Amino acid sequence: MTRALVLFAHPCPESFSAALHGRVVETLAGRGWEVDDCDLNAEGFQPVLTEAERRGYHEVGPNIAPVAGYVERLRAAEALVMVFPVWNFGYPAILKGFLDRVFLPGVSFRLEDGRVRPNLTHIRRLAAVTTYGGTRVRALLAGDPPRHCVTRAVWHVCRPRKMRYLALYDMNRASTARRAAFLDRVGREMEVF
Repeated sequence: MTRALVLFAHPCPESFSAALHGRVVETLAGRGWEVDDCDLNAEGFQPVLTEAERRGYHEVGPNIAPVAGYVERLRAAEALVMVFPVWNFGYPAILKGFLDRVFLPGVSFRLEDGRVRPNLTHIRRLAAVTTYGGTRVRALLAGDPPRHCVTRAVWHVCRPRKMRYLALYDMNRASTARRAAFLDRVGREMEVF
């Protein structure tokens, strides 16, 4: 049985992001996967890296104490699925804070001779499911930081066998039919993920 950690970052339960999150969890669970559904807002995750955490950031071992439960969940995962909207060409603050506070030295990477080495190689599947208010061209003109962060930085520390980045662009003008089609696409992708 595959164990997936699903990271969800949207505060509103009636949002389209919440519908995408629900489809991901439902589809993976329907496949018999063990799903650790981590709704960061519902869990009250605190995204701010404190002064003490920053000062102890490189102290491998003690650095995980403030977020030990989340580190344990990440270490138990074989698949990681991130579900989030893109806001201001970036992650919602709560998801960015999760990466800042949980993807630590000794957890997501090792520093060897000043180089970052992957440390989450037990995560064999990585996916992001997201929406953008603007068009794909607008995202490209801004450099599309969320896509690059997932497909380069998060990918690098995991080195998964399978990687998917599923994005609905121009969400601000997406019709009901277009949103429904994307929701169906996410379900199909999770069936074969």
